[in-house]
Amino acid sequence: MAEKKLSKKALSTSFHHWYWGHLTCFSQEHMQTFGYLHAMLPLCQELYDNEDDLARSMNTYTAFFNTEPQLGTVIIGITAGLEEARANGDEEVDDETINGLRAGLMGPIAGIGDSLVVGTVIPILLGIAMGMSGGGSPLGAIFYIIVWNLFAYFGMRYLYFTGYNLGGKAVEFLVGNQGMAIREAVSTLGGFVIGAVSATWVSVTTSLALKNSEGETFLVLQDKLDEVFPGLLTAITIIICWYLMSKKKMSPIKVMLILLVVAIVGCAIGVFNPGLSY
Repeated sequence: MAEKKLSKKALSTSFHHWYWGHLTCFSQEHMQTFGYLHAMLPLCQELYDNEDDLARSMNTYTAFFNTEPQLGTVIIGITAGLEEARANGDEEVDDETINGLRAGLMGPIAGIGDSLVVGTVIPILLGIAMGMSGGGSPLGAIFYIIVWNLFAYFGMRYLYFTGYNLGGKAVEFLVGNQGMAIREAVSTLGGFVIGAVSATWVSVTTSLALKNSEGETFLVLQDKLDEVFPGLLTAITIIICWYLMSKKKMSPIKVMLILLVVAIVGCAIGVFNPGLSY
């Protein structure tokens, strides 16, 4: 019996199913399960002629799955290689092996991906884009859309085929000591990037001032704060937002609504000056 080998066409189709549809039928109950199932379909259809074998194989990927989707592409590539090995009669690869690997990689990959992609790459690209958008220029938006999509597409494609070629060899690297060191390093880098972006693009100041009985200003609070701790109000605002989202599990939309209310009330009572003129 000839060895079964996945074609480049089937692998490419599988990758594009994941790239375009990893959030297919997304819900809190299933997360990325159906996107994963859709990505594995063209592979299993090519590997199995028997309907029962095809159904058994596809049933493996109905288990819950959720990770950082860009970096998580490597998991789909790894399981593509494992599915190919199973179709060729490798007795060490079964449903338990594949789902154990998927469950074991979800967390580590999410930790690395969230810090690297969400916490580092995206803020850097947005920082550059905002710098290019001065005066209402559309160049910043165009830059971000093009660069992010090129980065995501070719990066995910590379990870997919790297995972397929490495197969089970990638698991030890991703969940072992090297993977742990990478997660810690990337998390630290992500913290630096978020701090730098916040300090550069977020500015919170107060217009509160004290006046004497004659109406003359004798104390401008912001000037005193700048003498003691420049950027203090900005730092406090960022820490509060982090606390609400990280510790209180509040959604970013709710945090933005709170900031909007605080800004409106602050402007109304004279704590903040929006700098508007009519």
